[in-house]
This record gives sequence, C-alpha cells and structure tokens, in this order.
Amino acid sequence: MKSKIVFALVFFAGMFSGQAQFLKFGIKAGPNFANFSGGVSGIDYTSRTSFHAGVLLQIKPFENLAIQPEVLYSSQGADVEGVGDFNLDYISVPIMARFFVVSDRLSIDVGPQFSFLVDDAELVFDEVSGDADSESFDFAAAGGVTLNIYEGLFVSGRYSIGLTEASKEAEVKNAVFQLSLGYTF
Repeated sequence: MKSKIVFALVFFAGMFSGQAQFLKFGIKAGPNFANFSGGVSGIDYTSRTSFHAGVLLQIKPFENLAIQPEVLYSSQGADVEGVGDFNLDYISVPIMARFFVVSDRLSIDVGPQFSFLVDDAELVFDEVSGDADSESFDFAAAGGVTLNIYEGLFVSGRYSIGLTEASKEAEVKNAVFQLSLGYTF
C-alpha cells in the first residue's frame, strides 16, 4: 500500500516538474449582478449589484482542457419592492472545466458550484431587520467564457443558476451573472 502512495507521489511530482504550465494559482474579483428566479407570483424581484473575490487553482493536464477549482466570497440576493433587500453572502466553490477554443487565449467554462451561506440579512427601509431564513447550502450550475489577455491577466463572464432553493420561505433560486478580472501566476 505504501509503495502505491509513493509511486503516485513520484508520478505527480514528475508531471509538475515536466510541465511548467500544468499548475497555476490566481486571484480574481469583480461585480455580481444577482437576482432570484422563480418565487411567489405577484412579487417582483429586481437585480442586486454586489461583488465577488477569491482565489483559484488551474490544473491543465491537456493542451485544450483545464480544471479550475475556485474559492470565492460572493455576495448575492435580490431586491424586493415593498419588502426589502435580501443580501445572501456565500463562500462559493465552483469547479470549472475550461475547454480552450483558441489555444491558451479563449475558453468556454462549465461546471458545478457549491455555495455555503455565511450571512443572510433582510434590509427593510435601509435598516437591518435580521435573518432572511435562507438555506445554508446552494448548489448551482455555472457556465461562461474566459479571455486570457496578456501574461496571466484575464477577464471572464459567468452565469450561474441555482438548482436548489435559496430560501426556506419562498421557492426562489439564485441567479447570478459575474464579471471578473483576474491574474494567474
């Protein structure tokens, strides 16, 4: 058993040293344009502008394919006229498969996103009124494009749609469009 573990470590160490571009770390941040999909009839949800920021790891085992797990702080939610603003803050972990359509320049990104609620607040008439009784976990599907601009600098656009309910009280799901500026090194 120990020999298999040692072999696996030597194999992966050889892959890392053999390909300098195999593994990259990075940072990214940008605005979120969030809203709820679904919901209660007669209630109008409007988009909420917030932000996201975090770190990423890009693993590129093949020329035209990379796997990119990320850890992001992401502020989401929606504004509801006459009720208040719902602010849902998550630690999100998207795991994106990046398919390069233009080698090392342009990729189409798809994958799941796992989000863990760290704070929820309902704002009524600009005063914090307390918890919004939100679900503590959000599972979403995400997709977008990334353009590598110059030597590690990139921009990306991504849309994620919640596949689980965001609230315990209403049948709403998170829907978020993100624009990101980032750097890999």
